[in-house]
Amino acid sequence: MPRLAERLFYRIAKRWIAGYTIEDAVKAAHDANNRNLSVILNRLGEHTPDRKLIQEYTEEYLRLIDVIHAEKIQGTISVKPSQVGLALDAPLFKNLILRILDRAEDEGLFLWIDMENSPYTDATVETYRELLQSHKSVGMCLQANMKRTENDLKDLLGRGGKLRLVKGAYPETSGVAFKRRSEVDANYVQLMTILFQQDNFFAIGTHDDKLINTAKQLSRDHKADFEFQLLKGIRDDLKPDLIKDGFRVSEYIPYGPEWYNYSKRRLRERKRNILLFVRSVTG
Repeated sequence: MPRLAERLFYRIAKRWIAGYTIEDAVKAAHDANNRNLSVILNRLGEHTPDRKLIQEYTEEYLRLIDVIHAEKIQGTISVKPSQVGLALDAPLFKNLILRILDRAEDEGLFLWIDMENSPYTDATVETYRELLQSHKSVGMCLQANMKRTENDLKDLLGRGGKLRLVKGAYPETSGVAFKRRSEVDANYVQLMTILFQQDNFFAIGTHDDKLINTAKQLSRDHKADFEFQLLKGIRDDLKPDLIKDGFRVSEYIPYGPEWYNYSKRRLRERKRNILLFVRSVTG
């Protein structure tokens, strides 16, 4: 991307990312905490086959856990599997995520594992199954657009899994994913209903008003242990209302110089974000 276009795009991307550094992430986390939001911090970067870079990402997550503890931040971290070994070797990913999880548990933190595009799904789910055998303070994301998710969800719940349900932001083929929005939404409601009918902690990760209202209705019918999770810079109008209504809300805050691909996904998801980008270029 040309430097001028990158600078203009970054002005918009700042809506969704904290900045480039851990210090930027800490500042955004304190701001969220001051608004009664818990936080989920994520160091951007994915699909990393370089062993040296994988180790650097891992060390930064360990440092981030220490900073969360030292700064008394109310929140935790979320890790992308392909960032910490899965793009190179599944056993390496398991070893590194265990290292991160052990540090998190030492500091009393819960750890989230993100879900990525379909080539990584099998290994991510299998590793999470193995982690659940000896660790309880770890959760994983599942995507409602994927046709396999209902089976994964039921299997993992039976093992004590703690799940975050999102729609899914990665391009997928019709062989593995629902392509129509109506199908994705219907599957989301079906999966969410299963979550509310069981006793494990879970998270509802959507900015869709209809789905959020359905979750609120389900919460009136079931005594469930859950929270809403929303991205930094998205639906900031809704977050205080959810808190006022007595719901727990966490803000997912990414940071790091690898902000471009993440921001492209945010643009694809919301037409309003594209308009903001166009205005920044022409204004």
